[in-house]
Amino acid sequence: MKKEKINMKEIISNYKERRARNKKVLKHGSYSIGLTAVIIAIVVVFNLVIQELPSKYREIDLSTQKLYSIGDQTEKMLEDLDKDVEIYYIVQEGSESSDIEKLLEKYEEGSDHVKVEKRDPAVYPTFTSQYTSDNVTNNSIIVVCGDKNKVVDYYSMYETSINYQTYSQEVTGFDGEGQITSAINYVTSEDMPVLYTLEGHDESSMSETMKDTIQKANIDIQSLNLLSTESVPEDAACLFIFSPATDLTEDEAGKVIDYLENGGKALIVSDYSEEDMPNFDSVLESYGVKRCDGIVLEGNTDNYISQNPYYLLPNIESNDITSELSSGSRYILMALAQGIQEIDNPRDTLDIQSILTTSDSAYAKTDLENMQTMEKEDGDIDGPFNLGVTISEDLGDEKETQIVYYSSSTLFDDTMNTTVSGTNYELLSASLSWLCQSDEEADVISIASKSLDTTTLTIPAADVNFWSIFVTAVIPVCVLLIGFMIWLKRRKQ
Repeated sequence: MKKEKINMKEIISNYKERRARNKKVLKHGSYSIGLTAVIIAIVVVFNLVIQELPSKYREIDLSTQKLYSIGDQTEKMLEDLDKDVEIYYIVQEGSESSDIEKLLEKYEEGSDHVKVEKRDPAVYPTFTSQYTSDNVTNNSIIVVCGDKNKVVDYYSMYETSINYQTYSQEVTGFDGEGQITSAINYVTSEDMPVLYTLEGHDESSMSETMKDTIQKANIDIQSLNLLSTESVPEDAACLFIFSPATDLTEDEAGKVIDYLENGGKALIVSDYSEEDMPNFDSVLESYGVKRCDGIVLEGNTDNYISQNPYYLLPNIESNDITSELSSGSRYILMALAQGIQEIDNPRDTLDIQSILTTSDSAYAKTDLENMQTMEKEDGDIDGPFNLGVTISEDLGDEKETQIVYYSSSTLFDDTMNTTVSGTNYELLSASLSWLCQSDEEADVISIASKSLDTTTLTIPAADVNFWSIFVTAVIPVCVLLIGFMIWLKRRKQ
């Protein structure tokens, strides 16, 4: 058997080729490992840099109600803050609320004067006792500035309501920003404005929700009986006359007018009454307005709801009070309102501006006892009408009289407010802010709760009629026409 020759040159050549190939593979592998390591390092460094950025740059709030963002009022307050504020977050380790944590981060980033610290009650069992003798619940907040402090209870930051289908409580709103901003405003303000509510004439009573709305703006509410006092107190930031059912005395009306003539502020609300109230009316007429006879009904279906032309959706005019409400699809709802008219020849120094108005198609029914129809009849008073106005008068010497007047107390009814998703009480807060704000450093701040529930859809009667006709008539007719055309086309084939 013949032996094969061993070709050493070929073996050496193959070895060199394999060696070169292995070096090339090793080189590429080392390059890939190095590139991967560099990319990983870049990603780690990028994440570390991103984590150091303020949350407003690295987080996008996609929630409908902007639950994790702060609004313009809070941002402005934080920018203007010139006192150091400490916010203590009272929470046990591991049971933090993500809503509250994210919100507090926004406050700390919004001002160098705000410092947020956690205090675990298990670690600091006596910490809260230096600020309050009450039990502080988990996830509550204590806001401190100098000698003043305010406790924001966890449960006050969440609104609840009863679900009557399941008979259980459900969380429907988050009021964290409103409560915390209110607390900061309280501890940094020197004095709280006082709202005196007139009593003694069967006035309408404020609901708890209405009171909470006013108090959240850090306005102190006190009662006032002008029969037993010589005048409106000097510390009054505003006088609230809330729909008296009986007339003021001539002496009381004189005291109110004296207060206003010296630069006083007043929020006045009235309701339709068959009783003559000449003294109450004299206060209004002293400032250029009067109540129109009867009840206002709307002739324009865009300006009322539920087929009830006296459930009014007034136009929201643009001014200092309604700047946050007049833009967008926001509605105010009020019922059984009277028209507000200017008197003949008011004095030139009065500045009367509209807040809420009807359409040109509105009319007022005057003979309510014999009314046979809600349609417009002969003898009805033609609109349009004001349903809310501001009245101001510059008195010189840095004094100015300011009045906000609305012609129906239903404007501040809880049910009405809920129907329009809280817009009515936002109007209340804005009105008091305009009245009680004495200077730029003492802004009255009140922020509405952010709904966690489905927002109430308010649909004007015109839209209801349109969609009813569209769904029950237009769509079926279109379907029938399309079906007939298809049938006709196939028959010809």
